[in-house]
Amino acid sequence: MNKLLFIPIMSLLILAIDYYVWQAFKTGFQQQSQLTQQIIRWVYWAISASIIFGIIGYNFLPLTYWNKTIRTFFMASVMITVISKLFVVIFLFIEDITRIIRWAFTNKNLDIIPGEPAPGQISRSEFLSKTALVVGAVPAATFTFGILSGAHDYRVEKISLKIPNLPKAFDGLRIAQLSDIHSGSFYNKRAVQGGVDMVMKEKADLLFFTGDLVNNEATEVEDYFQMFSKLHAPMGVYSTLGNHDYGDYVKWKSPQAKKQNLQDLMKAHELMGWNLMMDENKIIEESGEKLALIGVQNIGVGRFPWYGNLAKAYQGTEEASTKLLLSHDPTHWNAEVTQKYQDIDVAFAGHTHGTQFGVKIGDFKWSPAQYVYKQWAGLYQEGKQQLYVNRGFGYIGYPGRVGMPPEISVFTLTRG
Repeated sequence: MNKLLFIPIMSLLILAIDYYVWQAFKTGFQQQSQLTQQIIRWVYWAISASIIFGIIGYNFLPLTYWNKTIRTFFMASVMITVISKLFVVIFLFIEDITRIIRWAFTNKNLDIIPGEPAPGQISRSEFLSKTALVVGAVPAATFTFGILSGAHDYRVEKISLKIPNLPKAFDGLRIAQLSDIHSGSFYNKRAVQGGVDMVMKEKADLLFFTGDLVNNEATEVEDYFQMFSKLHAPMGVYSTLGNHDYGDYVKWKSPQAKKQNLQDLMKAHELMGWNLMMDENKIIEESGEKLALIGVQNIGVGRFPWYGNLAKAYQGTEEASTKLLLSHDPTHWNAEVTQKYQDIDVAFAGHTHGTQFGVKIGDFKWSPAQYVYKQWAGLYQEGKQQLYVNRGFGYIGYPGRVGMPPEISVFTLTRG
């Protein structure tokens, strides 16, 4: 949508929501002093105005004008505020509709809570307004906690991968996987370093990174370059590109600038000691037996780009009895891998982040991601082929996680 049209529409929508929610604030605090009510009014509408002016600035000022951390937390504040107010609106709207229906059938005054004595009684509208504000406070508190606690609450997931045709020489091989670092979103270096240390403590033989090192620009990795350079493994670190790595989501001064950005990002992988796989493969030999690592550029279905070439990457791997694929987007698995390359034993992906929101208790998991992606987190199997979707190491947009903690995957290959 054109920005000149988007801004007025968004501003009017925010004002409409704010006006509706303000009625709950005004009613809920009507017993307070005039000074308190006035302070609440000024603070409430000042926040509303700052959000609207902030959205205008975010859309019309260049990204370089914004401090990265300020930009991240501003958008998070907008998201939390809007979502919380929507909960209030939904609660009040349902109640308003219910009251209209009940009034139409009973023609009674519904503004008094039944059973309360007349002196000092609380009106129904005040009770409902306060309840609505509590309802709105729950998502606000939840998402704020997700920033303060969930963003860097790294979890090590240990998975046994049974591969029937795994050569004896690779039985017990340990592989660590990271995905979706999104270094441009980080705001806590010490916490990120803690995650890197957790990876290294696992002492994996191989390390995979399955794309999205940055949000948009190669320069985002500069502050974390030395940190991620410490990620290493005896048999190497192998990486691929994700949809965000190509710089498709920002406006560049020229096609050449966008191309240079990708080249700079590829160079960063090289300088960190990572083997970036651009539609290619690596054959690892041990005691005369072969294991093939295959890596493709981003291949996605729908609105995400299809840059990779699996046919090219696959060439030369025919003799390897076990084949492992690094492919950022899990939709690639059913779109091509299980259809045409049924001797690829395991694919490793990321991309979904588990939407950074959901529930994971033991083997039970739920997230809005499952309504968008068939495979969105964890291990999946079709026939003899397996896919693992990593929840991601970083975050984007919302700088936190609720119920879907950042993940370090550690696999042990065994002969099934």
